[in-house]
Amino acid sequence: MKVKFIPLAGFTAVFLFMAYFGAAVGWQTAVAEPNDVTPVAYLPVVVGGEQAASGDPTIGPVHTGIATYYAATGAGNCLFPASPGNLMVAAMNEVDYAHAAMCGAYVRVDGRKGSVVVRIVDRCPECAQGHVDMSPEAFALIDDIPLGRVPITWQIVSPPLNGPIVYHFKDGSNPWWTAVQIRNHRNPIAKFEYQLPNGTFQEVPREMWNYFTKLDGMGPGPYTFRVTDVLGNVLVDHNIPLLDDGSVSGSAQFPPP
Repeated sequence: MKVKFIPLAGFTAVFLFMAYFGAAVGWQTAVAEPNDVTPVAYLPVVVGGEQAASGDPTIGPVHTGIATYYAATGAGNCLFPASPGNLMVAAMNEVDYAHAAMCGAYVRVDGRKGSVVVRIVDRCPECAQGHVDMSPEAFALIDDIPLGRVPITWQIVSPPLNGPIVYHFKDGSNPWWTAVQIRNHRNPIAKFEYQLPNGTFQEVPREMWNYFTKLDGMGPGPYTFRVTDVLGNVLVDHNIPLLDDGSVSGSAQFPPP
C-alpha cells in the first residue's frame, strides 16, 4: 500500500475535478429512484487487458506521462479490497489522484506495445503529474518489463460493468460516526450526499482514503443516498440500512458519456 497521508483541501479538489470534466464534456443528469435495496456480498469488477481495445467511451482529455510498476494487489490508499483474480490495477500520481477523486476510476493506458484498462486503487505520493504506477501484469501489456519506466498516454474511460453501484460502510460505522465508500462505479464519483429528516440533502466530505465520512454520524438509518458522477449524472437510493463493514447494492449504474 502506497500510504503517505498528505493533507489536501478535499472540497477544493472535488470541485475542481467536477468543474474540469464538466467543462470538457458537458453536464447531463440521470436519476434512479429504487423502492428498496438489499445487502450484498461485493467483489469489485475490474476490467482486464482484453478490454483495452473495446472502444469504451472516454471522459476528459488525453494525458501524457510515464508508467512504472509495483507489487500491486488491488488494495491501496483507496481502501478497496485486494483483487487477486484480476490485477489490472494502478496507483495514480499525487496531483491526478486529487484527494481520492480518481479512486475507482478506469484509465486506458497506451504504450509502445499496446493498451490496457486499469482501475485506480492506490496513490503514488512520489510520482509526478501524469505518472501511472501499474501492476507488473498491466505494465507487461503496454511495454517490456525490463525497461521499468516508459512513456505513455492515458485517458479516463467509462467501461460497462456488471450490476449497480455499491455502498460499503467502513468497519466501525455507527449512528455517531459514519463512513461510506462507493464501489463498482463506471464513472469517477464527484459528490456523495445523504438526506436529512427535513428532506434536504447534505454533502459528505471525502477523505484521502476514499470514504465519505460524517464525523458526527448520519443517524441510525435507513438512509436515502444521492451520488453524482463527474459528468453530472445522479443516482438516488432509498432504504439503505446502516451496516458495520458491510455492503449494500444500489439500484442502478451510471450511464456512459
